[in-house]
Amino acid sequence: MTTESVATFLSEYWLILLSVFGLIAASAFFSGSETALTAASRARMHTLENNGEKRAGLVNSLIERRDRLIGALLIGNNLVNILASSLTTSLFLGLFGDSGVAIATIAMTLLLVIFSEVLPKSWAISSPDRFALFVAPAVRLFVVVAGPLSSAVNAIVRFILGIFGVTLANDVPMLTAHEELRGAVDLLHREGSVIKADRDRLGGILDLGELEVSDIMIHRTAMRAINADDPPEVIVRTVLESPYTRMPLWRGSTDNIVGVVHAKDLLRALAEPNMEPQYLDVTKIAQKPWFVPDTTNLKEQLNAFLRRKGHFAIVVDEYGEVQGLVTLEDILEEIVGDISDEHDIDIQGVRQEADGSIVVDGSVPIRDLNRALDWSLPDEEATTIAGLVIHESKSIPEERQAFTFYGKRFIVMKRVKNRITRLRIRPADDLTTTA
Repeated sequence: MTTESVATFLSEYWLILLSVFGLIAASAFFSGSETALTAASRARMHTLENNGEKRAGLVNSLIERRDRLIGALLIGNNLVNILASSLTTSLFLGLFGDSGVAIATIAMTLLLVIFSEVLPKSWAISSPDRFALFVAPAVRLFVVVAGPLSSAVNAIVRFILGIFGVTLANDVPMLTAHEELRGAVDLLHREGSVIKADRDRLGGILDLGELEVSDIMIHRTAMRAINADDPPEVIVRTVLESPYTRMPLWRGSTDNIVGVVHAKDLLRALAEPNMEPQYLDVTKIAQKPWFVPDTTNLKEQLNAFLRRKGHFAIVVDEYGEVQGLVTLEDILEEIVGDISDEHDIDIQGVRQEADGSIVVDGSVPIRDLNRALDWSLPDEEATTIAGLVIHESKSIPEERQAFTFYGKRFIVMKRVKNRITRLRIRPADDLTTTA
């Protein structure tokens, strides 16, 4: 085309060209708005709204009706894309004849992909919150106008899907709030924004409602208790030598818990004038025991501890048999990790060997091992690492037996009667199986 013909073309078709470029810009707006509003952080918008940012309130109101929002934006996007393509095709047909259809198709595909899809969506995803705040007022106005049409389209879609047995729930998220939080924390940890310790603490809080008291209690076989029939001086010595502040008191059998002895109460009683250890009646200073079912979840038990201002409870099963004990500190350790003080006894339940293997006491909880070593062994069917091996092997293994599951090689190092007391764990791809 000569310069004169180009000038003639522009003078005759400038309005159509301007309309096409305007429609491409509108398409970019709809595409970018959809990406930004679906990727915007609701939590950050909620914070901004509380701080007085009115546009954040608009964003949240749009996101609450996500199906209506997306339907309206798709209607707008398709409308301007089709109109822009139609105008371009009619223009190129007048210029190039029948070949104008192919030329218009190629030209509009390139323009729409670059300027209406990739460019605005890349811009929106790079800063979704800022982009969403910018476009929210205009999008809100468009949704009000196109909302009824969007609702009608959604109703038709639901009807058609219903014919094939597919039901779309209204405003029901696929993930629970806890799952969304957990996924966000794990993602931020992988990206390096959240350190492992913080991830574990946040995960511990989220797990409280899913764990039961039986998952974290000190089992009856590991309980340190006092026999009420022992001589008073023996009881005093036992309490003072113990690293624990509270100890259960039993009489006749360890299943018959008659009280809980607090070290402070014992010391106050001994501080009374003319009081000698041999004259002490420990049952009079013992507190009444508090029994809780082993199926109580940790969130309920934590609330019960706070409500009763208690720190210590005896765990019983459905038959009323004593299974162990649980303390407020045990629950807090599920959140913050191990809490140690100068009186705690440091028991090496996990030991790293020179060959890279891990030697573990059978009584070590699976959750503690996962947290310490960043493993992901399942803890639904068993609480301790020995229990996991027994559950997976469907037997009580002999010493030096080895099993492979969940990407690990478990070797039984020591067994006492029917209890696995020590295991060696190494990666499953390590062919060395010597215990």
